[in-house]
Amino acid sequence: MLLIMRINEDTLLEGEKVVLVPYNADHVPRYHQWMCSPELQKLTASEPLTLEQEYDMQRSWREDDDKCTFIILDKQKWADPSIPEQECMVGDVNIFLTDPSDASLAELEIMIAVPCYRGKGLGKEVTRMMMCYGVHKLGVQKFEVKIGLDNKISIAMFKNFHFRELSISEVFREVTLGVTMNEALQKHVFGNMDFMLQREYGKARDIRQAPFTQLSL
Repeated sequence: MLLIMRINEDTLLEGEKVVLVPYNADHVPRYHQWMCSPELQKLTASEPLTLEQEYDMQRSWREDDDKCTFIILDKQKWADPSIPEQECMVGDVNIFLTDPSDASLAELEIMIAVPCYRGKGLGKEVTRMMMCYGVHKLGVQKFEVKIGLDNKISIAMFKNFHFRELSISEVFREVTLGVTMNEALQKHVFGNMDFMLQREYGKARDIRQAPFTQLSL
């Protein structure tokens, strides 16, 4: 099985509106603050955790062989080194390998946690970026998503990426959508892949944190 979580430990993905970075310990307090929200607990089917449990969860995700997590940052904010990275956080995105016998199948999860960032195309951009990363870096060919039946906006967005309904669970009030990324569909969805740049996260973070020195003329 691919060690997919460790593949992205120094990966930064840069799009038009967002920057995706690995989920690290510095992000945990803000993430924990989000997940104290009953709305987000319901949307993500999550149980409330203590801050210490959240740190444990982050460490386990970091070492997990079948999960890849990025934190979604506001690119415009992140471009300003005076703004701490934690204050640029707007959500997260995950890829899970769900079938030990089929490494080409993965489940995709996206959360835009900050309400004022919803409905602005960030979910669409992150979906495209993560599907591209999943196909070209992780070897994923088949994606699935589980979405609440009432979340019509997300269902419509994934259908625009050619996801089709696979099943409906009335018990959990959710629909499972799926897509297989053949060559023609990859070309249609990803084009020439000029919508995303990949950089080394450590170097980019060090540049942001470097003290500003006034040039003397």
